[in-house]
Amino acid sequence: MSNSPEADDSVLEIRGQHPLSGHIKVSGAKNSALVVMAGTLLCSQACRLRNIPDLVDVERMAAVLTALGVKVTKEADCLDVDPSDISHTRAPYEIVSKLRASFFVIGPLLARMGVARIPLPGGCAIGARPVELHVRGLQAMGADVQIEHGTVHACIPGTRGRLQGAKIYLDYPSVGATETLMMAATLADGETIIDNAAQEPEVADLANFCRAMGARIRGVGTKTLTIVGVPSLHSTEYAIIPDRIEAGTFLIAGAITRSTLTLSPVVPEHLGAVIAKLREAGSDVQIESHNRVRLLPGEEILPTDIQTLPYPGFPTDMQAQFMALMTLSNGNSLITETVFENRLRHVAEFNRMGANIRVNGNCAVVQGSSILSGAPVMATDLRASAALVLAGLGAHGTTVMSGLHHLDRGYERLERKLTQAGARITRIDGQSSTSPSDVTHSTVQPSH
Repeated sequence: MSNSPEADDSVLEIRGQHPLSGHIKVSGAKNSALVVMAGTLLCSQACRLRNIPDLVDVERMAAVLTALGVKVTKEADCLDVDPSDISHTRAPYEIVSKLRASFFVIGPLLARMGVARIPLPGGCAIGARPVELHVRGLQAMGADVQIEHGTVHACIPGTRGRLQGAKIYLDYPSVGATETLMMAATLADGETIIDNAAQEPEVADLANFCRAMGARIRGVGTKTLTIVGVPSLHSTEYAIIPDRIEAGTFLIAGAITRSTLTLSPVVPEHLGAVIAKLREAGSDVQIESHNRVRLLPGEEILPTDIQTLPYPGFPTDMQAQFMALMTLSNGNSLITETVFENRLRHVAEFNRMGANIRVNGNCAVVQGSSILSGAPVMATDLRASAALVLAGLGAHGTTVMSGLHHLDRGYERLERKLTQAGARITRIDGQSSTSPSDVTHSTVQPSH
């Protein structure tokens, strides 16, 4: 499947200042794929998922499902998931500790099996991201939930056998809590209302998947979800949405290299905030069809302030990439991170490349410059890894980035896609004696 986990010491060598051109294919959405995979646990029949990206995180979620007794097979971008014979209700710590999204199995597992034991999650170290909202919501639906020795123990007490519909208000529109509680509610007895629900496209994608299995969900894409529980769900075949964060990353790749690029498939409305800010920064983004966009770079990169917010605001998962673009703007930009409290650690790596960024709390002041210089850098989390690749594309000289296990968690063959578009990027296997000069670039031809 994808490249190696944390033990790998491979690096990316990025030679900057090469223009890009042509078309880049956008993969399926990582954050949809993971939660929809968890959602298959609600069904006692096999489901087929399409447009699944080839990622380390998808591999890990498949391992979590397999550990529960689910049969998972993958061919190309299709995943066949057969949860008809769940044999365990405890997820393995060694996988959950590396993949925060694996915690999503608690809702469907509890709703269908009546019990779930899930270790507290891991993933990128970008903030606390507590699970209290999940726990309180499940308790409101009648579950007995205890956290002991790092594991969340949840069960449906008594002889009821089913969770109970409830009215739930989320203190914060958490994507994970919304998804967990929505899945749990699909098999509950009665009606569940989730107020202040997250409105992210990935939440809507999960809701549409559940509806394809027979769930009764209203209010998809709004702040209020109403779910009327049903006794069981049925098999379906479902294609997940394109990855809006990957698409946004490639749009910025075009802007930072002053290159014209087309992307598909995309859902343009999912990119609304990113497109608006790219236009403010001097680029033009043309919506060519219902699933295709084109980036036309401006003559210069203009300074632009951003503040991350829940959807439809500017996504926190695009903050680092946009900061990379702003390091090459012709003025000062203010970037405010409001979603995660520890998501500015990439600033130090940008500054190693000659950027001038000052951090004060959750704000970063970016003093734009016309020059970044290639340097050795270390990816600190998934989105920072992509942002450092973008900075390397826009820099003079060669950037060598380590920490590729972050990149491979969430981007399907990023360097291959960029190389097809004209970038000069080489993955060097640090576990061999190969020198950079011995490594050849991908021999694939650009697609237009």
